[in-house]
Amino acid sequence: MKEKVIEAINAQIKAEEESSRLYFAMANWCDTHGFPGSAAYLYIHADEERMHMIKLVHYLNERGAHATTQELEKPQNNWDSLQNVFQDVLTHEQKVTELINNLYEVCMIEKDYLTSNFLQWYMQEQVEEEATAHTVLDKLNLASSSQGGLFHFDKEMESMAKTAAAAPSA
Repeated sequence: MKEKVIEAINAQIKAEEESSRLYFAMANWCDTHGFPGSAAYLYIHADEERMHMIKLVHYLNERGAHATTQELEKPQNNWDSLQNVFQDVLTHEQKVTELINNLYEVCMIEKDYLTSNFLQWYMQEQVEEEATAHTVLDKLNLASSSQGGLFHFDKEMESMAKTAAAAPSA
């Protein structure tokens, strides 16, 4: 593998691990602010991001390169509202999409077509992640305009968490 591709994948490994920690922090905030369903959903999302990281680690190691462990940024730990939490989820997923696109571009410039093909899964995953984040935020905005709406929204998130937990992992 070419060094630029290895470096770019290692940077993405760090980004996926930081994503996991951010979603864990969000889940923890929800857990301590009366939103157990949202917490369950975000804890699962944190685990998914960690699995994305591990998939990249295995890929590098299987290709004869070496995945590296890097220093991580401290994630945000406090939000003003549940709406802010899920707005940050959407913003973060859009950032991750940009990172994956940049990684793909490095692979194309370096003519690493095997890695480009491997990244197709991540690209499709980002389409799903952004769509889900938009849907959740839309539901939250609708729910927050009615009395008791946040309670019902949180129950919906609990249901989504149970569905996600039952789904086979990638």
